[in-house]
Amino acid sequence: MNIGQASAASGVSAKMIRYYESIGLIPKPSRTDAGYRVYTETEVRTLGFIRRARDLGLSIERIGLLVGLWLDHGRSSADVKRIATEHVAELESRILELIAMRDTLQALAKSCHGDQRPECPILHELEGGGARRAAAPRRPAGPRPAAPGPAA
Repeated sequence: MNIGQASAASGVSAKMIRYYESIGLIPKPSRTDAGYRVYTETEVRTLGFIRRARDLGLSIERIGLLVGLWLDHGRSSADVKRIATEHVAELESRILELIAMRDTLQALAKSCHGDQRPECPILHELEGGGARRAAAPRRPAGPRPAAPGPAA
């Protein structure tokens, strides 16, 4: 089948198929006399495998390892499990980071009046005036200095 058909069958765009070929994630397919790529069912199954792995957030490097293990019928499932559990640990860490970001933004949003006043704890935190810089001197109340204009 041609690249368009392989793309439709695997759910991987033609652009990504060409990219996966260029980095050696999948082998270069055979070509017709006119130079068109021709994909086998095995290659399309491999593309589907890659798409599902990408959907799970696996890196290209890990996917390469998994494709190699998938094709190696003498593999040890312990190797596959190790790759999966390492990825799970990274996902859990990212989840904790996202939860912390969400909690910080929720707390800041709750503390912001959201009215016509210029004071805003969200902007103060982004400026670096939050707990991490508690020792930094606070600006005096009143109008803020104008931002510098373009150099003349």
